[in-house]
Amino acid sequence: MALIRQRQNKYCAAVLRSPSNHKIFISVLRDIPGYNDVMKNKSLLSKLTFGLLGNKAPVIGVLRLSGVIGQMGPLRRGLSLAGHAEAIERVFSLRHVKAVALVINSPGGSPVQSALIARRIRVLADEKDIPVVAFAEDVAASGGYWLACAADEIYALDASIIGSIGVVSSGFGFVDMIKRFGIERRLHTAGGNKARLDPFQEERPEDVEHLKMIQEDIYAGFTAMVKSRRADKLKGEDGDIFSGDFWTGTRALDLGLIDGLGDLRSVMREKYGERVKFRVVEPPKRSLLKRGQSSGVHTEGGPFDSFSFGAGLLAAIEERFHWNRFGL
Repeated sequence: MALIRQRQNKYCAAVLRSPSNHKIFISVLRDIPGYNDVMKNKSLLSKLTFGLLGNKAPVIGVLRLSGVIGQMGPLRRGLSLAGHAEAIERVFSLRHVKAVALVINSPGGSPVQSALIARRIRVLADEKDIPVVAFAEDVAASGGYWLACAADEIYALDASIIGSIGVVSSGFGFVDMIKRFGIERRLHTAGGNKARLDPFQEERPEDVEHLKMIQEDIYAGFTAMVKSRRADKLKGEDGDIFSGDFWTGTRALDLGLIDGLGDLRSVMREKYGERVKFRVVEPPKRSLLKRGQSSGVHTEGGPFDSFSFGAGLLAAIEERFHWNRFGL
């Protein structure tokens, strides 16, 4: 009997999935005395319709934020608000969306783009009253952690790299190299400090001091953002948490930088049930030609000429540097 009943339920459920049969079923229900009471009773309604009415599977919008943050060159695409604004808007506008999940895999980059993306996410989350949960993959460090702080909760795996709350500037000096090859540097400026930190001139102490002042301003904004978003969740000393150091997910949990260990699927199923559906929203893709054009570089050879190739190579080296800092 149990097997017969199970097969009957499956058959009736299949019939009800048909839009035309669904309408007929509702019209029949309306003719039954006490129809309004039935519609108010969600438990009874679910049984009558085999769970197909008033019991939609919760939808989780998924937005991937992967890569170095900022413009990376004519042929390489970094994370930026311009490139992800449309996807951010779409993920918060999905039908029946219960929460938005940010899947982050970024070693950081531009503090401005980090702030812009995080701010847009927070504005839409507050405006639509939709919770946001972040999931760190390999790394959510520096600007990547800035993005994670846009979420109401942050999760990572035990081996994920988390933190690096600080500011770094790097470059090269070519003074001795141009001397060795007999190259004469010619530089003309209007404004005494226009050529600060020129890599072909000797580094000046006042230039370094000016750079450090800028770094301190950015650092203050970064730490203030983390404190405001993590509030009383932080458990370590400020001197440790905001030292620029980074940790595994396990240690980050102890410091209060994340809320738990887990991956997207398991955590969201635990929060919203086994029937939860994931809807991945991706930014629009650009062709190689448009990438070259959008970089602002217009030469006879198009995006594949020697200039663009050189710029792309330098961008690739810089991108590799960002990941290498965390052993990735």
